[in-house]
Amino acid sequence: MPGFDSLIGKSLVHIIKKNLGQSTLEKIESRVFEKFGTNLIQVSNDFPKLDLILRECFGDGAKGMEMQLLQHIISVQQSQVEDKEWVTIEDPYINRIILETIGDDDKKNILNAVLDKPRIISDILEICKIPQTSGYRKVNNLIQNGLLIINGYESTDDGRTINKYRPVFDNIQIHVKKNRVIVQVQLTKEYLDNSSIFTMHFQNLTTHVP
Repeated sequence: MPGFDSLIGKSLVHIIKKNLGQSTLEKIESRVFEKFGTNLIQVSNDFPKLDLILRECFGDGAKGMEMQLLQHIISVQQSQVEDKEWVTIEDPYINRIILETIGDDDKKNILNAVLDKPRIISDILEICKIPQTSGYRKVNNLIQNGLLIINGYESTDDGRTINKYRPVFDNIQIHVKKNRVIVQVQLTKEYLDNSSIFTMHFQNLTTHVP
């Protein structure tokens, strides 16, 4: 599933560029272009492709390397007293997107409008009383950033299907600790079931807390 996976993928590429040597980076970028005819940033939108390239370049060590890098972006805490896991966003870029979103009244209202049930965009804007031009722009921004995900569809009288959307998370918590803002989210089952990153690395990313 693109969207939130794409955000994590972009952050992963940034960490790869920051932590790997220039020759290794050039090897990865060369292989990306040979295999997919594109660049590393574009491949970050599709995590399975990025994973494939890293496995070709690093062999059996790719999974361990991915895990080390992903831990700079997200960590998962599985509470013994809750059914759902809390995901701590470690990456400043993703944190900034989430904080800017909930700081925008229209975007926050859009997310709240689909917390209880998925809806089509026109219904979301009607509920939120947001003008269509700015409303569609903000909804599309939420979709591109992976904060709204497709969850079913609605059929029209002329036989077309229109996607319905809901937030990528069920709950969100913001903490401030020693001048550091900590963002934690509980991701939806729909996202977790379709996320390449969480499907491949969920168990290894999870730590248990009381």
